[in-house]
Amino acid sequence: MRSIVCKMLFPLLLLWQLPALAATVLVFGDSLSAGYGLVPDQGWVTLLSRELAPRHQVVNASISGETSAGGLSRLPDALSRHKPDVLVLELGANDGLRGLPMADMRRNLQRMIDLARARKTQVLLVGMALPPNYGPRYGAEFRAVYDELAKSNRLAYVPLLVAGFAGDLSAFQPDGLHPRAEMQATMMRTVKAKLPVK
Repeated sequence: MRSIVCKMLFPLLLLWQLPALAATVLVFGDSLSAGYGLVPDQGWVTLLSRELAPRHQVVNASISGETSAGGLSRLPDALSRHKPDVLVLELGANDGLRGLPMADMRRNLQRMIDLARARKTQVLLVGMALPPNYGPRYGAEFRAVYDELAKSNRLAYVPLLVAGFAGDLSAFQPDGLHPRAEMQATMMRTVKAKLPVK
């Protein structure tokens, strides 16, 4: 009897010891994720890649200056090439800085979410805030786009990539927009906490 039980339990023990399935995480963003103004190994995406290695792979397809429209045009190829399990979508800041219509930004982001989900890719949406000189109304409309998309699509969500230091000018490079190298680990932890892979 004991030998029969052991034979039944042995496959279960093997399964329990297997590592979690590896995942590919595609980070699709702008200069905040591309590491603008930093040396190549300082950006938060590189730090995330180190945190998740060797179990998971992180691919950074972020481009400085990218808008939601530009991202939408690039995403189908990126999804086909990398076949990610998770898409970290960090776009829209340049739309806001250029004063582009929020309706267009929302539509572009929604289409990217739909493209990812059509391929069974989970989406983590990452939001941003505009500098106060853009005015409270436009700034509120900008933030609301991310909140509404996250809620309506039931997404994993980081409301603010620079959470914890957004109001500290000393945390940013001289342009006042891009975080310094010292803040990249904070950004990485903010994103990692909401990733659907561990």
